[in-house]
Amino acid sequence: MISLIAAVDRRMAIGFQNRLLFWLPNDLKRFKTLTTGHTILMGRKTFESLPKGALPNRRNVVLSSQESLRLPGAEVFRSLEEALASCHPDEHVYIIGGESLYRQALPLADELCLTEIDAEAPQADAWFPPVDRSVWQEKSRDARPADEKHPCPYAFVDYVRR
Repeated sequence: MISLIAAVDRRMAIGFQNRLLFWLPNDLKRFKTLTTGHTILMGRKTFESLPKGALPNRRNVVLSSQESLRLPGAEVFRSLEEALASCHPDEHVYIIGGESLYRQALPLADELCLTEIDAEAPQADAWFPPVDRSVWQEKSRDARPADEKHPCPYAFVDYVRR
């Protein structure tokens, strides 16, 4: 099972200068709940953006073209194909970014786990690929209002391939 997981604004923006666009504690909790005990696959820049390095209680897999790159707590592969070949058939793999990896992995994905943020970030330089509604069907939606910890409304939306 391959899932792409991301938080996107109204324009499908996902980041600016290798950082998340919005601080949403419930989104971070959902990310942790879904990915713990599974494999997370990311690009090198995404790994470098993690404040404490490899995420605990998950298999951390990083893509990099740098042959000699060693990252504590992570396995490094040169291509998406190599990384996926290292996974067991029953392993749930979450693709966690960045932009180019999402684009590569979208045709292989079984599921999209998006946090759709009802706002536009003032600045963005990374984007999630378009979600083609003829390919992806909404499976569930959990809408949440803005509150004291969340500056704007958002929804946890899961899509499955039609």
